Amino acid sequence: MSSFNSRVKQLLLLALLLALIITIFVALRAFIPGILGAITLYILSRANYFQLIYNRKWKRGRAAAVYLLYYLLILGIPVFMIVVLLSPKVDAIIADPAQVIETIKGSVADVQKKVGFTFISPNSMSNLIDRATAFLPTLINTTTNLLANLVLMLFLLYYILINGSEIERYLHKITPLKDENIQLLASETKKMIKANAFGIPIISTIQGAFATLGYFLFGIQDYVIWGLLTGIFAFIPIIGTFVIWGPLVVYLYSNGQSWQATGLLIYSGVVTGNVDYLARITLLRRIGDVHPVLTILGVIVGLSLFGFIGLIFGPLLISYITVIFKIYVNEFGFDKEANASKEIENQPEPVLEK
Repeated sequence: MSSFNSRVKQLLLLALLLALIITIFVALRAFIPGILGAITLYILSRANYFQLIYNRKWKRGRAAAVYLLYYLLILGIPVFMIVVLLSPKVDAIIADPAQVIETIKGSVADVQKKVGFTFISPNSMSNLIDRATAFLPTLINTTTNLLANLVLMLFLLYYILINGSEIERYLHKITPLKDENIQLLASETKKMIKANAFGIPIISTIQGAFATLGYFLFGIQDYVIWGLLTGIFAFIPIIGTFVIWGPLVVYLYSNGQSWQATGLLIYSGVVTGNVDYLARITLLRRIGDVHPVLTILGVIVGLSLFGFIGLIFGPLLISYITVIFKIYVNEFGFDKEANASKEIENQPEPVLEK
C-alpha cells in the first residue's frame, strides 16, 4: 500500500511540474527566440570560455562581459548596416505610399500587356496591396519583439556563462538516461547548432553576394540594397530569393529593358539559386555532416515554430527524431544477434533416429 501511495505522489509531483512548465512556456512564448538564442550562443562559446576560465585564470564575470561585447559587435554591425541602407527607402514609402502603389500597378500592367496574358487581375492586385499595407503594423511589432528578444538573449547569456559548469552538472544529474546516451544527445545538439549557426549565415551571405553581382551586371539601381535584401530572404528556403529578384525582373520588362530582364532571370535562376544548393550540400556537410534535406525541412519547421531563431533549432528538432530513437534502443532495446544465439542455445537437442 505504501508503494502505491509513493507512486501516486510521484505522479502528482510530475503532473504539477509539467503543468508549471507548460504555464511558464505559454506565458513566455513571445520570448522563446531570445531564450533559445542564449542557449545557442552559450553552446558556441562554452569551449573557448572555459579555456579562459580554467587555463588563463580569467574571472567569470570578466570573460562573460568580453563575450557579450563580442556578440554585440557581431550582431550590431549587420543591423546598423541594414538600418542605414534601408531607412531612406522606407521613409520614402511612408512619405508617399500612393506613388509606390501606382508604380507597382503600372509595372504589372505593362508586363501583362507585353506578354499578352493577364496573370493577376486589378482586383487581385488591390487585395495584395491592401494585405501588404495591413501587414506593416505587424512588421513594426515584430521588429520591436526582435529587439526585446535580443536584449533578453544577451542578458541570459551573461548568467548562463557565469554558471555554465554548475548548470551542466545539474542537467547531467537530473537527466534519466545512461551516460552514453547523454553524451549522444549533447554531441548531436552541439553538431547541429554549430552547423546551422555558422553555415546558414555564411550561405545567405554567399547567395546575397552573387545576387548583388547579378544586379550590378544587369543594371539594377541600388544593387547593394537589393543584394542585401536577397541575402536576408535567402534564409527562407526554396522561394526566399525569388521574392526579391522576381519583381526586379518584372520591373525591367515593364521598362522595356528586355535583354537585361532576360539576363537577370537566367542568372538568378541558374546562379543565385544553385549557389544556395551547392553551398548547402558542401559547406553544411563539411561543418557538421548535415544532410541538405534535413536542413531544408528543419528550417521550414523552425521558422513556423520559433521565428528567426528556428533556422538553427528547426533542423535540431528534426535530427532529434533519429537521436531519440537511438537513445530508446540503447535504453530499452536489445541485441538481436545475442538474443538469436541464446534462442539457438536454448533449443532442445534433436532426437536422432535409430
